[in-house]
Amino acid sequence: MGKDFKDFILRGNVVDLAVGVIIGAAFGTIVTSLVNDVIMPPVGLLLGNVDFSDLFLMLKAGTKTAPPYATLADAQAAGAVTINYGIFITRVVSFLIVAFVIFLMVRAVARMRKREEAAPTTTKACPYCLSTIPLGAMRCPQCTSELKAA
Repeated sequence: MGKDFKDFILRGNVVDLAVGVIIGAAFGTIVTSLVNDVIMPPVGLLLGNVDFSDLFLMLKAGTKTAPPYATLADAQAAGAVTINYGIFITRVVSFLIVAFVIFLMVRAVARMRKREEAAPTTTKACPYCLSTIPLGAMRCPQCTSELKAA
């Protein structure tokens, strides 16, 4: 069982997946910072000095202090029940950025694969020894067999 587990862990796909998950988590924190610290403050400023993290709809007032609550933190500290749509908007923007970046990466990989497939072949296999030889070769350099003209 130990050898099977070792073989499983050392497979290229598992290691690639682990690297992808770690890079994805790090990328997620960068995008979160981009949205929270770079994108949303100017958007909030354009909309009249709105802090998106403090946009909420109160469903039930808190029992500790009476409304109105200036910030979401105040409402939560009072025990109010809220729908935090400002945080939701911020997370939707973050998701859209991540989705767009993934779209660009998948598109770039697809273009690279397409270029590889479209590249003209410059070699062929020798029909006698199956070694790789140039397309225009008249004699195989490996087995010295004469080849038909291409």
